[in-house]
Formats: sequence, C-alpha cells, structure tokens
Amino acid sequence: MFKSGQINLDDSFILTGPQTALAELKNMLLQFHFVIVIAEKVHYTITNSELNLITSCPETMSAASFLKERQWIPSTVLTMSKIPDSKADWRRPVLIENVERKAIIGILTAEEWIQTLQVENKKVTAYFHTLAETVNDAVTAVDQEGKVICWNTTAEKTYGINRENIIGRKIGDYFEAEDVVLHRILNEGFPVRQAYHRPDSNTHVLINASPIIQDNSIIGGVATEHDITRIVRLNEELYGSMPQLVHPEKPFSSIIGVSPEIKEALQIAQKTTSAEVPVLLMGEPGSGREMLAQAIHYGSLKKNAPFLSVHCISIPSGLLEVELFGYQRKAFTNEERVGQAGKLEQASGGTLFITDIDRMPFDIQVKLSDYLEHQSFLRIGATESVQTQTRIIASASPRIDELVQEGHFHKDLYYQLSVIKIDIPPLRERMEDIVELVQKFIREFTIKYKKTMPNIAPAVMTALLNYDWPGNVRELRNVVERFILLNDGIITTEHLPRGIITFSQSIHTNDVSSPDEPLVKNNDLTIKDEPLMIEEALRKTYGNKSAAAKLLGISRGTLYNKIKEFGLDSNS
Repeated sequence: MFKSGQINLDDSFILTGPQTALAELKNMLLQFHFVIVIAEKVHYTITNSELNLITSCPETMSAASFLKERQWIPSTVLTMSKIPDSKADWRRPVLIENVERKAIIGILTAEEWIQTLQVENKKVTAYFHTLAETVNDAVTAVDQEGKVICWNTTAEKTYGINRENIIGRKIGDYFEAEDVVLHRILNEGFPVRQAYHRPDSNTHVLINASPIIQDNSIIGGVATEHDITRIVRLNEELYGSMPQLVHPEKPFSSIIGVSPEIKEALQIAQKTTSAEVPVLLMGEPGSGREMLAQAIHYGSLKKNAPFLSVHCISIPSGLLEVELFGYQRKAFTNEERVGQAGKLEQASGGTLFITDIDRMPFDIQVKLSDYLEHQSFLRIGATESVQTQTRIIASASPRIDELVQEGHFHKDLYYQLSVIKIDIPPLRERMEDIVELVQKFIREFTIKYKKTMPNIAPAVMTALLNYDWPGNVRELRNVVERFILLNDGIITTEHLPRGIITFSQSIHTNDVSSPDEPLVKNNDLTIKDEPLMIEEALRKTYGNKSAAAKLLGISRGTLYNKIKEFGLDSNS
C-alpha cells in the first residue's frame, strides 16, 4: 500500500549505551532530535522535547537507571515493509531498521504516521470516487451501519436523489430494506452478481454487489447497478408478441419441405399436438424452429390460448428469471404487495416457447426443472407458490448434448424437455427445398411490397442452390426480400449479396456459361450432347426439376418429356 518514499523518516538521531551518563545524554539531545539507548534486545528512544525530564535528574545518573526509574516504554523496531500491517506501540517513536545492514535508518513518530495515513486516505478516496464517476453504472457504497459513503452521478440520475441528500444517511431511509441488496450483503457477506431489481415502475437495473472485508470483518459494501430499462423496453417491443409465422387454421401447411428429414420432423410434430408433454426442437438458428413451435401450438387444442416466447440470448441473465417467473415486492410508498407476472404465468393454459434454452443460466435451469416437475413456482421475492399449467416448447442448438455431458446443462431438465425431441435439419442438408421456399417468399414479398411477379435468371437459382446458407431459412427469406425490393422486372445475380455470388463462383470455377445465361438458349435442346446437359442441370440443382428446367431455359413439362425420352434416371 505504501512506498518508502511516501513516509518521511527522521534521521536526526544518535545511538548510545545504557551506561551513558545523563550529562552526556543531555549534550546529545542538544545536537540531535532523538537519542536511542540500546540495551540488551531493547531500544529506548528519548526525544529532545523530553530534555527537561533529564535536567531534573543528577547528571551522573546512568541512562539505564533513568529509564528504569521513569518506567520508560521501549520503542518498536520495524522494517519499512511491515509498518502498515504492524501492531506497533505508537506511544513511543517507532524505529525503522534496514534488514540487510541490521541498522536503524530512521525514526517514525505517531504524528508523522497519522499525517502519512491522512494523505494516503485522501489519495485512495480520490481514486475510488474517480473510479465511481468513470463507470456508467450507478455506484453505491455503505459503511457497516448502512450509511451511504458514496453515491455517484449516475446514481443521482437513476434514482432522482441528489448526493448531498443521501450521503451520511442510512440507505434504508430511501428504499425498502427488502429491496436493498446491500442490506443482505452486510448481513450475509455473500457477493451478488447480475441480480435483477426494479426500484420503481419505470426503472430496471441489474445489480453486482460485494462486501468490503477487513480483518475477516464486514466493514461495508459496494454495489453497481446497470440501468437496463432501454434493453427491457426494446425487448418488449421486439419480442413482446412473436409475429405469427403460420396460418392458424392450417399451421403445418405453412412449412415448406419435401426432404425426408423435414417430412419426418413434421410428422413427429403433428403427433405431439394432442399431447401435453414438453417438446425440444433441435436445430440451428434460422432453421424454422419458431415456425414449427407455432405450428404445434396452433395445431393443438390450445390454439386459442396464449402463445408466448422468451429469448434466452437477447435477455440479460439477471432479467431472464424475472421474464420467466415474474417478481413480487413491496411498493416504495406503502405496504401493498406489487409485482408482475412472468411469461410462464402469462401463458397459463397455452404454450411458452423458450428459444436457445442451451444459453439459459444454470440456476434458472434448475428452477425451470422444478416447475416441470411440480407445475408450480415462486415469483422472485414471493413466499407463496403460483400454480399454472403451461406447455413448454424449447429450442436448442445441437451443442446441447455436449453441454449435458460436460455438466454445463442441467441433466434433469434436458430429460424433461426431450420427451419429444425433434431434429430440424439445416437448409444446406435439404437443398431440394430451396426452390419451393424461394417461390413462397417471392409470393409473400411481391404482395407485401405491391410488386409484379419477377422473372428469375437461371444463374440466380444456381447460385442459391450452390450456397451453404449458414443463416438457414431465415437468411434465404432475407435474400429473397432483398432482391424483390431491388429488382426491376428480372432478378439477376446483381441483386444477390456478394457473399453468395463469391461462394457460388468458388465452387464452379470451371463453368464456362455466362452467369445470367441459361445453359440452352431459345428453349431448344437439339444438340447431340443434350442428355449430358440435362444430367448436368439436374446435378447442379440437386435433382430439383423446377430449378433444372429454369437453368436449361425450358419448361418443366419439356424437361419431364426429355427425361422420359432419353430414359434418364429421375434422381440424376
């Protein structure tokens, strides 16, 4: 904490033995600030301000006799490094020793030590308050009695309480004790991380708090409170009610897919509509998990009940528990209980869709598992449990299996959710669905933006079929919306994002056809290698005949006739 340069040592001293006469001792004090009498393993310090005590005694008296008669208190001998942590007897000046030289190098008085401590305390206080003002969070510090010793500018803005009105006052004078995390810190001594708090109806904060411990005793606490009100408002706007992605009367008809994997997923999903068990949808983001969850809900007897969603990624962990389970607390102005129902309660009788549950904090996983077992839970701050019947549909990435094995995802919750487990394949594994998805999205966005149905250059479909779609169906939908907005009647590769074109070109660097030209012009397949060209088109479009026909520049009917004429395998 301290450096030697920060402490002023007095080096005006002289050493002498216990047999020195007082007359000689007197002369020494006239020349030096201190005389150190070194006896056996004991050091006595006499200051020049104590000269009058010596002059009242016989000059021939020895220093040893004088010190014994006066019951002189010996001085503590310390090294520089041990000064702050020592239990020195400050009734006498402290002697500072150099360990290497085994010699006294200076003297430190109680007065000088107090001044040093005062200077250091001012420095530490300045650092602390500067730090408190530098961070964007509200910072509060209290002493062991709960009196506020720090209240930064952000705290003033967050709570509308001026610094001069709260410093020195107990924090409980302004907030209910049960709402003050620092009270719990002082009583229990455990740190708090990312705890949600709502000090008033218009403010949402996340709290981090720690006890201040000295010599194994709690002497205070410090808390930072991050205002997340804007995040909460934005979350309410974005995810308060998930947009309806399926037709409520024919929910499964809204999901496009001809691949065996997606058909299997749809068959399993349809069978779950009559059950009340949880469902776990496994798949990558953007693969259609939200749409399938809605299809299960609207295809069930619960279709007229609420369908709500909670996004584990978009909500801060401290707020996620409140979003799920709600909260209960005393109001600031009276003793009435006020609170807010969580999504689990709001969706009672219906369905709660929890997205990316593998990103849910472990402690909340435990609480959700307990709900699935008992169909009841406690709001945060409440003592009475809430009974509710809400069906849980959750989505997770394929990594959840690894998380369970590693102990990072609650094993019981995983087994409770995976009674029905549906794997949704990524778009890159069901390329045969791309053409129909594109046609569906084109219809959707031409109606939305009041555009005429455009023509699509074959190279566009080829590029779409060659791309690996890391963002899955959601990314494809966005791409179609983009080129519907940008096109002027015909969609070419110029309307596609650069990344898709680059990816397609890297795969087919040997293609010699013009990017926006069909393989066959004028709808005429009369050249001798016609069968080979048809096979190549089918290969490029992963067997999708509609896309292959567009790539060849012929109608789908003509393509079917050609396949039959040449006896080509339809799975080419």
